[in-house]
Formats: sequence, C-alpha cells, structure tokens
Amino acid sequence: MTDASFSPFQTHLDQGNALKILRAALDGAEDGELFLERSRGEALVFDDGRLRNASYDAEQGFGLRAVRGEVTGYAHSTEINEAALKKAAETVRLAVGDGGGTLALPPASGPFTPLYAAIDPAEHVSFATRVALLREIDAFARDLDPRVVQVSASISTSVQEIAILRPEGGLATDIRPMARINVSVIVESNSRRESGNAGGGGRIALDGLIAPEHWQGLVREALRIALVNLRSVPAPAGVMDVVLGPGWPGILLHEAVGHGLEGDFNRKGHSAFAGLLGQQVAARGVTVIDDGTIPDRRGSITVDDEGTAPGRNVLIEDGVLVGYMQDRQNARLMGVEPTGNGRRQSYAHAPMPRMTNTFMLAGSEDPASILSGLEDGIYAVGFGGGQVDITNGKFVFSCTEAYRVKNGQVGDPIQGATLIGDGATALREIRAIGNDLSLDPGIGNCGKQGQWVPVGVGLPSLRIGGLTIGGSAS
Repeated sequence: MTDASFSPFQTHLDQGNALKILRAALDGAEDGELFLERSRGEALVFDDGRLRNASYDAEQGFGLRAVRGEVTGYAHSTEINEAALKKAAETVRLAVGDGGGTLALPPASGPFTPLYAAIDPAEHVSFATRVALLREIDAFARDLDPRVVQVSASISTSVQEIAILRPEGGLATDIRPMARINVSVIVESNSRRESGNAGGGGRIALDGLIAPEHWQGLVREALRIALVNLRSVPAPAGVMDVVLGPGWPGILLHEAVGHGLEGDFNRKGHSAFAGLLGQQVAARGVTVIDDGTIPDRRGSITVDDEGTAPGRNVLIEDGVLVGYMQDRQNARLMGVEPTGNGRRQSYAHAPMPRMTNTFMLAGSEDPASILSGLEDGIYAVGFGGGQVDITNGKFVFSCTEAYRVKNGQVGDPIQGATLIGDGATALREIRAIGNDLSLDPGIGNCGKQGQWVPVGVGLPSLRIGGLTIGGSAS
C-alpha cells in the first residue's frame, strides 16, 4: 500500500466507545452493524488520439444499521467521529421502536481466507506510464488495420478498505483491490462504421494487465469484433433455437435467472422462482452456482458486507431449485442460514442479497457438436445491454456478436439481433450443455435498487430451444 492501511479505531474512533454506541443503537433490535469504509480510485480515458479524462476519487465514511423484522434503520456520514456516530444511532433507533427483539446469532468469526492481495493495484505503475500505454494502445490498433478510424481505451484502478464492527464485538476487515483495462475500436469501410469492444481485469495488480501480451490481445479482439460486425447482415426474426457461447454470455443467466434467486425477491413473493424450492425448475443436467470464493475474481469477496464469509452456494442442482442467495435479514425472516451474499455499494448503502460470481457448471457435450446439431438458429457469442422483469423473468438482450446457423453451418454474422424470452422457460428448454465452461474476463457490474457492485458471470456453450429473435430481416 502507498499509505497506512485503514485503521478507523486507531485514527478516528475509540473501538470500545463505538461498540457501546452500537449496542445502544441496537438495543431491542434483531441485527445490525457499523460499517466503515475508505476508498479511492483512478481512471484514465484516451479517445481519438488524446487523453480525454483523468479522474481521482477518494472518500470515507460509515454506515450504521439497525434491523427489526422487515424494518431497517440506516444512517451514514462522511465524518467518522463519535458525535456523528451518536447522531446516526439516534436515527436508526427509529426502526427499533420500543424494542423487544433478540439479536440474531453473529456470523462465524474470522480469520477469513484472503482471496486477493491487500494492495493498491496501481502502486507500481505511475501516471506517466499509464498515459504512455494508452497512447501505445491507440497507435497499435491503428497500425493493425487501415480501416480503424477511432480508438478509445481506458485504465481504471480502485481500492476499497472496510471494517465491520458487530454488536457482539466481532470485527471483520478487508482490503479490496480492482484493476481493469478496456479497449474500443471503430472501423469504417464504404461509408459503413462498426465497433468492437474488449476488456478485462479483476482484484489484481495493474502490472499484469499492462503486459504487452495482455493488452495487445485486447486490441486484436476488439478489432476482430468490429470487423465481424462490418460484414454483418440484418438479423432474422422469429422463434428458433439459440446456441450461446461460453463465458460472457453468462450475463443472460445472471440477469434472467440469478436475480430471481436472490432471497429478498423470493421472501416477498416477487420472483418467478418464489415457493419453488425442491421443485424441478430447469432441464436435467443444469446446475447453477454462485461462488464468492474464487481467488482474484471481480465478484469475489473475502468477507461480505455484513461480516459473513462468502461461500460456494448451489442454487439449482441437476435442474432442481435447492437454494437462494441470502443476506442476514432475509435469511432470518425465511428461517435459513445466510450465504455470504450481503453486499452494498458503499458505506452510504444498506446491504442486500446480491450475486458474486454466478455461473452454470459444464456438461459433457462437445461445443462443436452442439453447433453442428443446430439446423436453423443463431449462435450468440457477445451481449450488450438487457432488461429483465424479476416478477416473471421476461428478458430482452441485445447481441453484440452473433451468427446465422443453418444445417449446422455457421454463416454470416448478423446485426441487430435481440433475444426475447423468460428465464424460467429458458431453463427448461436447455437442450445441450457444453464441456467448455469459462468465466467472463472481468468486466461485470450489477445494478439493483440503485446500487452497483462488481460481479462475475460464466457459462459453458449452451443450446436453448424456442427463443424469440427480434430482427429486421424478412
């Protein structure tokens, strides 16, 4: 680290006094904690031959929470001192009311298994080095193909340091690094312009991402996608089978299925999967996992934002719904154990059940045979934005790289394809699962109720029957 690690009880608060205030705030409550955070991040954006933006953000603060039943009291402040903490305690007491609750059992105490190095990811890479690299990326992309007319590249790093004080006296800490590089290329030919994007990163030092073999691979991939789209034809419309490629297409699983398996939506009966535990909800062979314990992954957490250790949680096993992702509040109200999925964007937000790294386990089929068995459909390799209705699982996703397939032969790339369906039906219509599971390159962010957290997704090649394809070709 470039400076001393975050130690709020050495520099801002007396831990004993903070614990007394926390316990007084939670008297008669069923749960709660004091969450303290210091974070900082840098981002450089190079676009069209020049440095367009350079930003540095730093903040710190605390969030105090008291929970009783379904009611949550939450107060936060950028000032970490006893006066602010006492004021926050008065606020959260409103949720506790006259009390009467009994504190839930605390999460298991550490030590927690570190899943990533406690580092500042940009510590050994100077500002000048990063700017020079972005210029090099720009020049390299333009030299690869004369059709390149615009290049955008960005480098971002951040580190989040947290401390969680619980009313029983337990203290959990974590230092969470993040580094990422993105490249976007626009090509032009015969007055037609198309784009391609590539990127990746994780909870790692920036050093590895700026190695030539890594960033040059990103540039080549972005250019490849742009050139594929340059020769694309309008997408067909209709109902047909779809083969999803491995890796990033798991974003469809994350959105269309994963959110529906979060505890709060199911406790409230809002999810299409509510009340279906123990029932067959997917085709045989489908096993869906949420795993926050994979080292260095973007969605991994050494400890969740309530002080619970993350886990490898099986959600669907061989097609049967066996569990939901839980934070402490929803787990308690549903009579189950927390799963280490209590996450929050920052100290200014209360935790809720969120995904970490969500993926489907591999099957046994060869990906080539899955494609060769597709008589009439599309092969979707890349996805952009999408929309999902949690209550019924209906989704609409746009493809950024997809191909027409007829008689088992992959044909022209297509443009403007959207996949339309619902998660519950799509799970039941899975007809083949490849043996090529891979995780995304480290680009996922997840939004829920105004909060954003980093996540990972993954998928093996997958054939799904009867999805509606939105396109413009007649």
